[in-house]
Amino acid sequence: MQVISFISNLAMPLIILLIVTYGLMEKNKVFDDFLEGAKEGIEIVFSILPTLVGLFVAIGALRNSGILDMIIRIITPFLNVIQFPSEIMPLAMLRPISGSGSIAVATDIMKTYGVDNSIGMMASVIMGSTETTLYTIAVYTSCVKIKKTRFVLVASLIADIVGMLVSVGICRILS
Repeated sequence: MQVISFISNLAMPLIILLIVTYGLMEKNKVFDDFLEGAKEGIEIVFSILPTLVGLFVAIGALRNSGILDMIIRIITPFLNVIQFPSEIMPLAMLRPISGSGSIAVATDIMKTYGVDNSIGMMASVIMGSTETTLYTIAVYTSCVKIKKTRFVLVASLIADIVGMLVSVGICRILS
């Protein structure tokens, strides 16, 4: 275990040393290249900042408005038919929108139902098999200035739904 800890402590310094050494061997101005990359990184951050602020405001409004609870109450009869636990529905609804929000909901589910319970296992598998779709699409498409994301969004949300349904199904089979 100490060997792994030693190697992991040396990993980043060795990678940096290899990059600098390679740059010097190629006769590049390593520090100037670093500064140029940092400058481009800052420009990217500023270009996607309005998108992120808008997304975070929308997420906060959605979570605090109570609309999620209302939607869950409305679709609970359908969830019962397909045997999808309504206890994990807040996670299923927030996961495509917000990573931090879905982590908070998943943590709450684990505290309430336990990690060994089937509900806790389903929440864990959903967290591992789905993505924060809207956030990812917003960041990547705004970075490269893509405006038409309709088909990407639909395909990604379908993949999230399939991931959630399969997660619940597999957890039901294994438990």
